[in-house]
Amino acid sequence: MPARIDAETERSAHPFAFTILYLPFGMAAGYVSVTLVYLLSHAGLSVERVAALVTLQLLPQTWKVLWAPIVDTTLSARRWYLISTVTTGLAILAMTLTPSAPSSMWLLDALVLFSSIACTFLAMSTEWLMAHSTSDHQKGRAGGWSQAGNLGGTGLGGGLALWMSQHAQPWSGGVLLALLCLLCAIPLVQFEEQRRPRTASGSYPQALRAVGRDVWDIGRTRVGFLTLLLFILPIGTGAASGLWSAVADDWHASADTVALVNGVMGGLMSMAGCLAGGYACDVFDRKSSYALAGIVQALCVIAMGLATRTPSSFVVFTCAYAFINGCCYAAFSSVTLETIGRRSAATNYNLLACFSNIPIAYMTTIDGQAQGRWGSGGMLYTEAALCACAVLVFAATVFLTRSRVEAAPVPAA
Repeated sequence: MPARIDAETERSAHPFAFTILYLPFGMAAGYVSVTLVYLLSHAGLSVERVAALVTLQLLPQTWKVLWAPIVDTTLSARRWYLISTVTTGLAILAMTLTPSAPSSMWLLDALVLFSSIACTFLAMSTEWLMAHSTSDHQKGRAGGWSQAGNLGGTGLGGGLALWMSQHAQPWSGGVLLALLCLLCAIPLVQFEEQRRPRTASGSYPQALRAVGRDVWDIGRTRVGFLTLLLFILPIGTGAASGLWSAVADDWHASADTVALVNGVMGGLMSMAGCLAGGYACDVFDRKSSYALAGIVQALCVIAMGLATRTPSSFVVFTCAYAFINGCCYAAFSSVTLETIGRRSAATNYNLLACFSNIPIAYMTTIDGQAQGRWGSGGMLYTEAALCACAVLVFAATVFLTRSRVEAAPVPAA
């Protein structure tokens, strides 16, 4: 076993590389949701129109599993990353040079959609590299570092671009992010160029059918079933974070306070949580770590509901919530990497990612309805109660399926 671990370590990339590789994905999202939204709202556009632009940016992320097989069956992950990161940087540059005016919205819509699609290929190629270049005992750290790049790029990248657009030339922030996107490709030098044996030995339809078999091989195992169940249950969704601005008045928090905890401070706390959660997942069972992070998040919102409602209390608990949410993100990536192995990594990773987005969507709706009926305290207690019930359901399922004969593990490609 020690010899095997040493061999794996020699061919494994350092997890920090995935932080850099994932940064353009976060920066592109942050430029739209932070910088562009601010500039457009101050240019006289309505909130509804700006919100539609943000929704357009999110749309490809909900359907990306449909074209994920392209990354699994064509070119190489390194080439796909280079193509997508250059395309993403050019799209950010084009958005920067487009006037923030109502007459230019049709062009901004097209650029935002184009940028978001390019980012899906960037993320898929990074996830493929993680699956193929990370040893089994480093999957948690790889997941944590990659999610740190995702969340950190969104908060810090968007904030940096906005600050530069306000204190220098209006186009300077976007130009800087476009250049940073290109620099993020530097870590690719430590990854070997890997060919696609399937397309070399057979037709492209055969390669697609092979991807479909790989997806089915994962879904029919007990490990795959438990992972899917874990991701669709309302555990560690972080749904309340999307409503902090709406309920901040109950804690007498000012607009500046909300901007601080939802911006730079929240981003830094999330990044720290990603790193801590990733390392924890390499020490403990990864699915148990995911469930435990969800329980801690539930305890956090219960404590927030019971504590005195002051601005300082709002800052402390929302930052703690962001840290725990980072742990949940890291646990998601580590569980996913552990489950999918190396076969059709881009497709399987993004399939599980789509499942994990389901509880975030319905819990956001449930939290909003609970707040309208029972107030902010009721919203917090509802999220905690549903998480606790979900953990019990998952634990019972693990126990009831433990005696069954598990299908053979999916072999590495």
